[in-house]
Amino acid sequence: MVLSKFANKSFFTRLLSGIVLVALMLATIIPGGNILFVANLLISVVGVYELYKVLGIEKNSLGITGYIAVLAYYAVLYFDKKEYMMILMVVFLMCLLAQYVFMFPKYKTEQISNAIMSMLYAGVMLSYLYSVREGNNGAYTVWLIFLCSWGSDTCAYLAGVAFGKHKMAPVLSPKKSVEGAVGGVVGAAALGAIYATIFSSNITMSINPVAGFAIICAVGALISMVGDLAASAIKRNHDIKDYGKLIPGHGGIMDRFDSVIYVAPVIWILLQIF
Repeated sequence: MVLSKFANKSFFTRLLSGIVLVALMLATIIPGGNILFVANLLISVVGVYELYKVLGIEKNSLGITGYIAVLAYYAVLYFDKKEYMMILMVVFLMCLLAQYVFMFPKYKTEQISNAIMSMLYAGVMLSYLYSVREGNNGAYTVWLIFLCSWGSDTCAYLAGVAFGKHKMAPVLSPKKSVEGAVGGVVGAAALGAIYATIFSSNITMSINPVAGFAIICAVGALISMVGDLAASAIKRNHDIKDYGKLIPGHGGIMDRFDSVIYVAPVIWILLQIF
C-alpha cells in the first residue's frame, strides 16, 4: 500500500529531477570559483524573473532595471568591490524612482517596492551561497546551507509524520506542525555535529567545530522555516501553486531554493561570528 502511494508518475518525475538537481549542485559547488559564480548568477536571475512574473513586472522597464541591477551586483561581488555595494543599491532605487516619476501614472508605488524586494530577495540573498563557498573553509562550510535547508526539511517531514499534532502555520502551510519544526531543528543540529565530526581536521573555528556546526545548523534550520513560509506567503497572496515549471515535479527556482535563499546569508553571518 505504501509503495502504491508513491508509485505514480509525479513521484518518479520529482525523484528524477531531484537527482539531476543534486548532481548539478555537486558539479558546481565542489569546484567552486567561476563555475559556481556563473551558476549562482543564473539561478539568481531566474529567481528574480519568477518573482517579477508573479508580481506582473517581468517584462516592463522596472523588471529590466532589476535584471541589470542583479548583473551589476554580481560584477561588484566577483571583483570584490564591496565599497560600491551601497552605491549600486542607491542608483538602483534612483533609476526605479525616475521611471515612476517620468512615466507617471503608469507604475504604482507597490511595483517599485516589489522590484526592490525581489532583487534583494532572489538576487542578493542567494549570492551568499557563492560567498560562503569562497570564504574560509568554504569547501566544507558551504554544505551547512543545505544541511540547514534541505536536511532540516527532511527531518521536519519525518518528525511531522511520526509525531505531528499541532499546526505551526495552518493558513500558509497546513501540513507543517510544531513537532515537525522541533524535529527539523534537532535533526539539523545532529547532522551538523556529525558532519563536523567527520571533517573536523579540515575546519578551523574559534570554538569546537562539532559544537559550532551544531549551533549553526540549529539556528539555520529555524531560519529556513521562515524562508519556506515567506515564499509560500507570496504564492498565497497571488493565488499560484508554483513559481514556475523549470524543475519538473518541484516547480521553479523559488520553489526549490526558497529556504536556501534565507539560510545562505545567515550561515555567512554565523561563520563570521565563529
